Amino acid sequence: MIRFLINIYVLVIITDAVLSYLPQFRHHQWVQFIKKLADYSLDPIRKLLPRDTPFDISPLIVIVILQLIIALW
Repeated sequence: MIRFLINIYVLVIITDAVLSYLPQFRHHQWVQFIKKLADYSLDPIRKLLPRDTPFDISPLIVIVILQLIIALW
């Protein structure tokens, strides 16, 4: 059950990353809800990373951490 929830959350993070490249959906309520869900775990990682990087790699870091949790479970 926990693995299923982690996999669903990984899909939320991937969806948020894809939707960030589509500005026409930015003001939809469901997109803002997905962003809030994803930012719950991405914001602490973003605070640790340097601000001058050209790409936001925080989704990749969070997904790797979640996959490690699944592997070690």
